[in-house]
Amino acid sequence: MNESSRPALSPDADDLLILLAVSRTGRFLTAAESLGINHTTVSRRITSLEHALGGRVLARSAGGWELTALGEKAVGAAEAVEAAVSELTAPPDEPRQLSGVVRLSATDGFSAYIAAPAVAALRREHPNLSVEIVTATRRALQHRSGLDIEVVVGEPQVHRTEAFELGHYSLGMYASRAYLSEHATPTSLPELMTHPLVYFIDSILQVDDLDAPRRLVPTMVDGVTSTNVFVHVEATRAGAGMGFLPCFMADQHSDLVRVLPELVGERLAYWMVLRTEALRQPAIAAVASALRSRMIEFSDALEGRPGSRMIGSPYS
Repeated sequence: MNESSRPALSPDADDLLILLAVSRTGRFLTAAESLGINHTTVSRRITSLEHALGGRVLARSAGGWELTALGEKAVGAAEAVEAAVSELTAPPDEPRQLSGVVRLSATDGFSAYIAAPAVAALRREHPNLSVEIVTATRRALQHRSGLDIEVVVGEPQVHRTEAFELGHYSLGMYASRAYLSEHATPTSLPELMTHPLVYFIDSILQVDDLDAPRRLVPTMVDGVTSTNVFVHVEATRAGAGMGFLPCFMADQHSDLVRVLPELVGERLAYWMVLRTEALRQPAIAAVASALRSRMIEFSDALEGRPGSRMIGSPYS
């Protein structure tokens, strides 16, 4: 019997589920830990699956392992197996419970004011669901191994992903009441630019959309700069200078005053980025929906409209 006429092997369902775990983490070791087996077993079972399917299901990337076209097809079958097993083991006449781990990356402010409260509400209904939140202010990654959802500022330029605009938020220039009492409130842009700026460290800021102060107030000298927006808020409250802050964060503090709102401000968009196959996973889809719902619910506060506050924020 020649090679072309040899009957194809049937893929093992357990091998498919191991591939599913690798696709969600991007790493053999992490997948092995989640499955309670060792990484050499993961490698061996992936090799067995590739032999059965007659091709590669994974390819190395800068961030770990990425699915090939054949791997994406196999993961679709694995998700069907997982769903069928979950359906069989679910208690009768009870709503389906979400479980597993969803890994989310987002900016500091979004993580605290949007993601954390949204996830907390979701977990009250689904206590077996776990969500890991990694805070980072950066461009969307080209290789999202180990991440299920990314939230970034500005429209992402990525491949083989789904990207959705979640909504907008506004930034404005703020100062503490004590600082303005000591230095007087600026009434024009030239006066504003004589004050020190509290904002991101320019030399390592990766997000072009966050470069507004360099364009709006180009001659402002850096006072306190940081990679963390909570440092911006607290440095501004402490009187380090004028902070260019997200309105939904600054407006939680009665000791902060927005300065020259008609002249200095920026409206930016949050975008959600997921792998193409991710929304087929109920837990990831539920987290994504919860984030979108909270963005809509608190759109007034995010846009900095007077009188609006973020209920469930760290300072509410």
